[in-house]
Amino acid sequence: MGLPERGTIQRIAVKLKPAAERMVKKRHPWIFEGSIIKQSAEGKAGDLVIVFDQKKNKFLACGFYDPDSPIKVKLLQFHQSATIDGPWFVEKIAQAYALRQPLLATDTNSYRFISGENDGMPGLIADVYDQVLVLKLYSGIWFPYLSEILPALVDASGCKTVVLRLSRKLSEKRKAGDLVDGEVIYGVLEQEVVIFREHGLRFAANVVHGHKTGYFLDHRNNRKKIGQLSNDKTVLDVFAYAGGFSVHALAGGAQEVTSIDISSNALKMAQKNAELNSHQGIHHTKTVDAFAELEAMEREGQSFDVVVIDPPSFAKKASEIEGAKEQYRRLANLGARLVSPNGLLFLASCSSRVSADEFFELCEDGIQDSNEFFQFLEKTFHDVDHPIGFPEGAYLKAGYWRKR
Repeated sequence: MGLPERGTIQRIAVKLKPAAERMVKKRHPWIFEGSIIKQSAEGKAGDLVIVFDQKKNKFLACGFYDPDSPIKVKLLQFHQSATIDGPWFVEKIAQAYALRQPLLATDTNSYRFISGENDGMPGLIADVYDQVLVLKLYSGIWFPYLSEILPALVDASGCKTVVLRLSRKLSEKRKAGDLVDGEVIYGVLEQEVVIFREHGLRFAANVVHGHKTGYFLDHRNNRKKIGQLSNDKTVLDVFAYAGGFSVHALAGGAQEVTSIDISSNALKMAQKNAELNSHQGIHHTKTVDAFAELEAMEREGQSFDVVVIDPPSFAKKASEIEGAKEQYRRLANLGARLVSPNGLLFLASCSSRVSADEFFELCEDGIQDSNEFFQFLEKTFHDVDHPIGFPEGAYLKAGYWRKR
């Protein structure tokens, strides 16, 4: 299927409440519906919005109108006006590619090429797996511009195939005959499972049916570090998903790795990923609830040299924040009880609604309540291909503790 025509793009002028105007001046990319006090016309997805200063009527920013979201305007350009067209996209994408050069100099051919708002393209994610680029859209604002964005992504990345993925909300809204989730929009996809490299190790991503774009790339540095710390060790990988930490641990010389996850399909991927790489260690997988299994392991007197706990986001909306905090504290407590003397505890969070300071405090509380003594070693945050462009863009944080 061909890409949609750009069609007529309407220009809409808006003015904002003072608090929202101050945020725009700080280059925050979101304008919520309740922040708009004047709007020159109703808009459709992808219409161009120009934000003007209330007092002096000068240009503040421009972006795309999104009628289907509480975030009514997603901003692209600040302080200096610009024409949002093919050359603008080429420059923006080139900037993102240049930022990722240090990573591409390693034995890695998988990376996040465009990270939404953090790379100045709100609601758009582009992940590369070898020579396949997966374009994930979370907003309909991008459909009118696909024919201009696609060539720039392909030219910069050198990818031979592009697969379009749509958020569930966006996919449900599409009409018959429209582009659909998992559609190949450029080149030919020989296999929907793509093998890629991460710091010399091989992994598989299902780019058509896999979660998100097929794999989680953001913990790359932490996975490598855990691998380097796992030689001759026993390792527990909690919420293992596709086995990223497990595979690095095995490749790093772990004697035995236990991967646990509530999804049997995820653990099948973990097994396959382990089989893609040479290792001498034993790999166990257990389809269980993580909290119940950690409690059972403690009752049975089990312990591990390295315990990795990297849960999914517990706070996807504001009402879940307090519950998420308790879960992080509880996981830190349970994990601490399972670490062998001189062993390592790794705790991580991908919940942007729980700040880094809050997360590390919760971890310390949980560890102290275990009545075990740990020395804090290190905090880690985003890799170079997951830049932080605004406060809400900072979500990933992790810590390392050594049991004494």
